[in-house]
Amino acid sequence: MIRLAGAILAAALPAAAHMMSMSTGEVRIQGDQARYELRMPLYELAHLKQPQKTLFDNFRLKDGGAEARLLKHYCEASAAQDAYLCRAEYQFAAPVKNLEVECTFAAVTVPNHVHLLRAERDGVWDQAVFDFSYTRMKLTFAPPGRAEMALSQVWSGMVRAAAGWAQLLFLLALALAGRAYRELVAMTAAFLTAECVSTLCLLYGSWSPAPRFVEAAAALTVAYMAVEILALPDARYRWVVAGALGVFHGFYFGLFVREGQMHPLPVLTGVAATEIALLALFGWAVRKAPSAVRPGALALLLVGVGWFVARLRG
Repeated sequence: MIRLAGAILAAALPAAAHMMSMSTGEVRIQGDQARYELRMPLYELAHLKQPQKTLFDNFRLKDGGAEARLLKHYCEASAAQDAYLCRAEYQFAAPVKNLEVECTFAAVTVPNHVHLLRAERDGVWDQAVFDFSYTRMKLTFAPPGRAEMALSQVWSGMVRAAAGWAQLLFLLALALAGRAYRELVAMTAAFLTAECVSTLCLLYGSWSPAPRFVEAAAALTVAYMAVEILALPDARYRWVVAGALGVFHGFYFGLFVREGQMHPLPVLTGVAATEIALLALFGWAVRKAPSAVRPGALALLLVGVGWFVARLRG
């Protein structure tokens, strides 16, 4: 089991340079035409030889099964914003009734990539979240009910908490650091509280951290918790450390809620429920194999440091 855990974590290292991956887009429809704007972090495209062509080959608009024609598109790299910015115009065969979107950015960036899309027609807005599991969606521009919207955002929070390498690795580090169930519960409470408060502060504040900084900070949280386990096995007040590190993980969800223009309460409800369930599962697994704590912490340290260095070099 120890070897298997180490192999899994080592396999995650090559992907660690993109453990937090998110882009945003906006579509505005006027009759039978649409304008699309895309914002993609520059580091997501470093491996693509023809990023402009690749991106638009993996983004399609349809109505009634008929694909819109891409009239023109233009992209530029903005070093100041650390982003790749694109604009495009599409022509439909008839005025758009139900917009069908196919987005497979996760296939050409990294598997955990998330694309937040907002669309507007006749003053009515709709939105969709695309990832490796949801690549096709229909936007009807029919305002959803409050219950439907809340459930949708709870689900979005659950998926983001379960599908992100940064969240999974840090939750595993917490489970390894909890020397008893009581301590793990205290660490979990501190972590979730700090994460939620950080999300709200970022959402309602004026500061907007760069995605590169958020990702590098998340890498250090994993590495630091691993150091705590290896170098300070008898350290007290680990719940304080868990809370402090939870602040940095809240930045990601703050950016996610802000860019998706969602309500924080249902999203954070989904996040917290999923993270509690995962911590319970990881904690149970650690109790079944206590000898895996130090090897697991060492693997996490290597992943965290490797990810941080890759982000700085990237």
